Amino acid sequence: MVDDLSLTPIQALAERVAALLGDRIAEHSISFGELTVRVHRETIVDAVRLLHDDAGTRFISFVDVCGADYPDRDERFEVVYHLLSPTNNNRIRLKLRTDDETPVPSITPVFPGADWFERETYDLYGILFSGHPDLRRILTDYGFDGHPLRKDFPTTGYVEVRYDEERKRVVYEPVKLAQEFRQFDYLSPWEGTDYVLPGDEKKSS
Repeated sequence: MVDDLSLTPIQALAERVAALLGDRIAEHSISFGELTVRVHRETIVDAVRLLHDDAGTRFISFVDVCGADYPDRDERFEVVYHLLSPTNNNRIRLKLRTDDETPVPSITPVFPGADWFERETYDLYGILFSGHPDLRRILTDYGFDGHPLRKDFPTTGYVEVRYDEERKRVVYEPVKLAQEFRQFDYLSPWEGTDYVLPGDEKKSS
């Protein structure tokens, strides 16, 4: 067993958390002086409660919940939680993985302040939270189609919202592009392209 005096504070925290959470942890790492712990999805509420109540951790301050999208994975989403311990001057990042159908248990029973953050994560990514007291959109408009922070959400969106002067009200219309939406190759004219750039037709003839 490693002598505790030989550990840095962040290493000591990692050992304390590993002992506290046990098999709830899927993996953990220390990077850039911060501890990141990935837990199994179904254990998140239990894990957060233990970190909150344990005298050696005392993560009593909730910072935020957010999402990340990795479309090539079977479980494409990561839900990321940041907690703070003012008592011990420590921070921790918790992560879990899920897909667009499997709900994540809401941590609002432990941190009521997570309410709006989970709603935002649902709104922008479509990640579901079971046990949430009021899971509905919070940033997008009523009837919004899709979840705008998913990687496969079109950059133009689906619907245009504008005020119609003749009708004297806000109207919703399908997005109409003035030209066909193009996928850019991001090559500059100096690097060369495999096609004729607009304006260079005379030069190539």
